[in-house]
This record gives sequence, structure tokens and C-alpha cells, in this order.
Amino acid sequence: MTAVSDRRPAAADPAVAGQAAEEDLRSLFGQSTAVYASLAGPSHVVHTANPAFLATIGEERARTGVPIAEMMPELADQGFLALLDQVYRTGEPYTGRDVRIVLSPGPHAREAFFDFTYEPRRDAGGDVTGIRVIGVETTQVKHAQRLMTEHRALLEQIARQAPLTEVLDGMARCIENLAPQEVLVSVLLADPDGRHLRHGAAPSLPDFYNQAIDGIATGEGVGSCGTAAHRRQPVIVTDIATDPFWADFRHLAEQAGLAACWSTPILAVDGGLLGTFAMYHRTPRIPQETDLALARVFAGTAALAIECHHSEQARQAAEARARAAHDELARAVRAERELRAEAEQRAAAAAELAARMRAAAAAQAAKPHPERCQLGGSPGCTAPAEVKIADSWGDSAWGCLAHAEEAIISVRSVFIASEELGGLAAYLDR
Repeated sequence: MTAVSDRRPAAADPAVAGQAAEEDLRSLFGQSTAVYASLAGPSHVVHTANPAFLATIGEERARTGVPIAEMMPELADQGFLALLDQVYRTGEPYTGRDVRIVLSPGPHAREAFFDFTYEPRRDAGGDVTGIRVIGVETTQVKHAQRLMTEHRALLEQIARQAPLTEVLDGMARCIENLAPQEVLVSVLLADPDGRHLRHGAAPSLPDFYNQAIDGIATGEGVGSCGTAAHRRQPVIVTDIATDPFWADFRHLAEQAGLAACWSTPILAVDGGLLGTFAMYHRTPRIPQETDLALARVFAGTAALAIECHHSEQARQAAEARARAAHDELARAVRAERELRAEAEQRAAAAAELAARMRAAAAAQAAKPHPERCQLGGSPGCTAPAEVKIADSWGDSAWGCLAHAEEAIISVRSVFIASEELGGLAAYLDR
């Protein structure tokens, strides 16, 4: 039996061996998500590269046979070319971890992070002939770490009951900073009846725009947010200029420089509407799954913040009502005590007055009954004395019916005395 090996025979020619090694590396990294490129000479001409490397650069400018500085001019000011020169000159490899790089110039620039190694290529004599670049993009990992850090900070804010406006504003800025492409975030809060949406946070949208949409109704076809709130489902508008939902707001969006709006409803645990979370873009855009996942994560965070805020408001309102009830009860108790004290004082005064009246009546009973009216004043009155009146101090007089009534009306503390009863018959307080 003859064993068959798939191992490639060793090549005697060093050049052939080097070429075979390059082919092995291309095979190894050909379908990998890791980036790989082989650079030749002191000018670092791109000799070979795997699809991941070319995709990272951008298909429109990726090609071989040109110096990497020509292919990626943005590297010049970021230190990467200087490191290539250093490795080529010294023959010492270089490894970087989570190194930040800005790819693509101009408005299409994006931030990326890589773990990478620059490894020198040598000829049979040991001289450096080029550099192999091997790297793994860690952008998503880095963004995930930043996302978790920012998300944890937001949860801590919610736990310590920071003001809702502060939490929502911080959340909006966090998403805007994390997003790989420019995005403008808006949070609208639902009225208690769920029929209108109020401004919650939108740090990067123009003030005139925020003021214009503050209080918009929830309903089918009312922009992205009004429709999402009405449907209780995400509404993705990729091109505001042509979408019928934006017919009433198209001019406003154009003024604000907005071309796309993806809105996600913010729902309570019981399904009630709390608000909407929107991501605006300057150009028409279709969301990727990562965009939708980001929206879901932060819509959930916003829901937690809003529900905690509502719970805190309810707690404070209940405490305020309890304090008001306690204060009202205290006032009622004080008023009852004051009324009771006043009643006791009045009862004592009445008892004292009754005692004086009894004493006055007893004193008046001993005086003789005149024949003529004593109440006529200086002119005098010849009418018969029929009624005896007295005050609480013991003074008394007899008079006719007319003068007695006149005295009773004019003087408040006057009594009609009855000698037959031996005391006070009536008291008029007029």
C-alpha cells in the first residue's frame, strides 16, 4: 500500500518556496474576515490582498500594483506609513491592539479599530523585501464596549433618579456619538391620553424643528413618529421627499436638512404608549440590522427611564396629597380646639352674666312701683308705668309701653323685669 500525502514537496528554489508561502497565506486568509495584504519594497506596493482587505479600503479604489500610500492617502497623517517604514528598515515586527483608524477621506469617512501585525518579508539571504499586514477589525467589539459603558452610565442615571430630560438628552448624544454614520436622535413623550407627542430630547435637531413638532397628534400618516405611536410599531421612512406620511411636514424637514426618519414606539410594560424614539439622517437611508438593534436597545432604555420618572412623579404626588391631608387635619384639630376654648369662654361669660342678671333682678324687685312712666326724659311722660326694664348692672325703671320699647331698641343690654317672678323674665339683644 502506498500512502498519499497532500503535503506540497519542499522546493529547492527559495523564490519558488516564497511564492508557495504567499499562495498558502492567500488561501488561509482568502475567505477570512481578517484583513491580509502583502506589500513589496520600500514604497510598500500592494502585491496581493484578500477580499476583506479590499472591502475595508473600499471597492472603488482597491487595486494591486500601487503603493499603499497612493491607495489610502488618509494613512499619511495617522502614523501607519511611518510604522511600515520602521518595520521595513529594522526588520522588527510591530503589533498594535485596538488601534483607531479613520478610513476613506471626506464625507464618507468612518472610524474603525484594528488589531494588526506588520511582519517583515525576507528573501533567501534574510534581507527584508516587503511587509505582510495581518489584522482583525475590532470596530464592532470596540463599539459594543462603548455601547455597554454608555448604557451602564444611563442605567446608573436612571437608578439615582436623575431628571428625565437629563437622561434622555444624554441618551440621544450617546447614540449620536456611537453611530458609525451621522444620525440625529429625537425622543418625543406621549401625553397621558396618548393622543399627542411632546418634545423630550433632540440635542442636534434645530430649535425651530423641535418647536414645530412639539404637540403633534398621534395617527396614521402623521410623519414617522405620529404613525409609529399610532401603530405601536416601528415606522421606517427611508426618503422623506417621496413618502406620503411626510406630506404635511416635508417642507419643515427640508428646512432642517432631514432626508430619512426611522421611528420606534416607546412602550410601557403593559403596552401603553410612552413616546417615540427617532433616528434622522441627512441623506436617504435604509437601516441595517445593527441600526434596528440599536434603536430597540435604546427604546427599551428610554421606556425604563420614562416609567421610572412616572413612578417617581406618582410617589411625589401621593406624598404631597398625604402631607396636604395631614396639614388639613392639623388645621381642623386646631380649629376645633379654638372653637371649644371659645365656647368654654362664652359659657363662662354667659354664666357670669346670668349671675349678674339674677342679682340685678333681685335688687330691682325690692324697689316700689311708680304710677307714672319714668322713661319720658326731661319733658316727662304722664302715661301709666306698665313695664319695668333693667340692665345687668342693677339699674331699673318703670315706663309706658311706647317708651319701654324705645329703650329696648336703643339700648342693647336691657331686660324686661317681672317682679311677680322675682327676677329676669326676658332678655333682648338688639
